[in-house]
Amino acid sequence: MLAGFAAGARRTARLVLPPTCLSCNVPLAEDHALCGSCWARTPFLSPPWCMRLGRPFSFDLGEGALSPQAIASPPVFDRARAACAFSGPARDLVHGLKYADRAALARAMGRWMARAGAELLKDKPLVMPVPLHRTRLWQRRFNQAALLAREVARMSDVPLRLDALERVRATSRQVGLSARARAQNVRRAFRVSPDAAGLVAGRPVVIVDDVFTTGATVSACARVLKRSGATRVDVLTFALADADIPAG
Repeated sequence: MLAGFAAGARRTARLVLPPTCLSCNVPLAEDHALCGSCWARTPFLSPPWCMRLGRPFSFDLGEGALSPQAIASPPVFDRARAACAFSGPARDLVHGLKYADRAALARAMGRWMARAGAELLKDKPLVMPVPLHRTRLWQRRFNQAALLAREVARMSDVPLRLDALERVRATSRQVGLSARARAQNVRRAFRVSPDAAGLVAGRPVVIVDDVFTTGATVSACARVLKRSGATRVDVLTFALADADIPAG
């Protein structure tokens, strides 16, 4: 009876507020989706890509191939993957989630992230978001990385720990800073929660965030996680900045 009532309520809601495209708001037949035009313009990433950084290659260089960036400056973390390049509708979705209080966007974004990061999630790692400092969290009211981490964990049936990482020092916004300044800005800004230290030791971890730019923030997180005994630290984001999509 309750299930029937819920289904009826959903049908009524669709009549009153029909589903719309997550990016351009044109009417759609289903919720949490993009229209055909926005889907075609969304720069989804897929192999072949750098084994460490997840940056796309123009052609397949073979298993385990590394990009020049990964060779010149090996990251602290083990692997990074992203669902999209940070442009077009993907950029609009990030801004909508982060600055326009459109928390419902996390459902679709997390679904695409889980697909892009399937190889990172297959051995049931501990998933955790990049944390906000309590002051920033109070100002914004929610952590967009935590919303995405929750959806990734739900879609992939992996354990989630929202409070495993703590931001112990308030930092300036990273937007507009150079790579070196970004790294300095987040230096010693994170720690593993004392309550989570025993969970992290001896197991793989996946850090979740919205956008990978220089990698300074996730590197700072990966560093403290490895010091706490994590066997592997991977990074999963919705978008990857400065990703050159090969022409297809």
